[in-house]
Amino acid sequence: MRFAIATLGCKVNQYDSAMIEARLGARGIARCDFDQPADVYIVNTCTVTDRADAESLRLARRARRLNPRARVVMTGCLAQANPAALAAAREVDAVVGLGRPGDLERAVLGETAERVMVANLRKERAAIELGAVALEGRTRAFLKLQEGCDQFCSFCIVPTSRGTSRSVAPRRIFEALDGLAAAGFREAILTGVHLGGYGRDLDPPVGLERLLEMIAERSPIGRIRLSSLDPEELSDEIVRIVSASDKFCPHLHLPLQAGDDATLRRMRRRYDVAHFADRVERILAAMPSAAIGTDLIAGFPGETARDFDRYFNFVQSLPLAYFHVFPYSVRAGTTAAKLPRKVAAGEIKRRAALLRELGEGKRRQFVERFCGSTLKVLLEERGTDGRLKGYSRNYIRVLVEGGESLANDEVDVVASRLEGAALVAQLAAPPGGRTAGAIATI
Repeated sequence: MRFAIATLGCKVNQYDSAMIEARLGARGIARCDFDQPADVYIVNTCTVTDRADAESLRLARRARRLNPRARVVMTGCLAQANPAALAAAREVDAVVGLGRPGDLERAVLGETAERVMVANLRKERAAIELGAVALEGRTRAFLKLQEGCDQFCSFCIVPTSRGTSRSVAPRRIFEALDGLAAAGFREAILTGVHLGGYGRDLDPPVGLERLLEMIAERSPIGRIRLSSLDPEELSDEIVRIVSASDKFCPHLHLPLQAGDDATLRRMRRRYDVAHFADRVERILAAMPSAAIGTDLIAGFPGETARDFDRYFNFVQSLPLAYFHVFPYSVRAGTTAAKLPRKVAAGEIKRRAALLRELGEGKRRQFVERFCGSTLKVLLEERGTDGRLKGYSRNYIRVLVEGGESLANDEVDVVASRLEGAALVAQLAAPPGGRTAGAIATI
């Protein structure tokens, strides 16, 4: 028996897919690529936009064409938030919500006649599966510390699809980090649906600051990267802990969503643009080489042309390293879906294009700053062009010329030139040797 899985959406979904693969592999079920004939196709869906919804159904149709006799199982955020829409599709055999790994296995194995297996995660507290999860071929691993969200931003369906905020106890996190280190991983990415809400549900509560202090003292892995944190939850204490320990990468992702205070209030966000700018300034004062990324929504209901001009100018003024830009998409069941003064689709597309163009320029500008610098790069794999690929601690993609059998090593390299959004570099010295020059490593 063979299964294939396709994953849409964020790193949390990628983590969940890796856990699904591990569970099915332990049952002796072989995995194959999604474009190959399989007995079961699993689509791990996303519902952050209507495009993601459509892509989920497109993948189900593609699976049915690849093998008309295969089982097609849908899981993930769309399966949780709108199971009826998926169950109505003739290509779909089963819809399994989040936090139901046993039901997912039964659906894959054909051991249940139920077509829809979804529970209300606002009422149930589904356990978080924790394991050492890496993307195939990588030297970095994701570790999901937290699930669900209690924020209820007006545009977001996540509190409905992912349920209440719930956290993994520190003891289990360190067991997982020990397992990653024993397996040879050199970097761990701490992720969650609402990472800033970590630990509030534990008994006794453990704040994210305290967890990061423990990680700085205890982690056997020398490169720890944080995923997204809401701006109001990035405390001065978190900045101090991250900047003071060489175990944390100088890389933070703060979702802004909109650069206009009136729009932020309609979004039900918990900060204003002045606070966001202050957080960026605080990070760079402590870590001048840090990469700061953000998420931006274009065309939120009520966003006038003047609002967008303020938004654009504010983002343009910020020393950010990269953007993720999302055209606003109506999500049924959210407060924003009922807001008046919707922005025309063509105008949303135009605004998103302007923000993406700005983001590409910001990324190039950030990366170009480090030409001539010495960077610490974790090498991952050798590309078809013969160069080794990897990431610096401040999240710059680096292509390294020369070097033998260095995958999964962290090495010092000297960056020489820009190539697209990456830096081309040469080894500063053989592994274990002295770094060339007097430039500080980043």
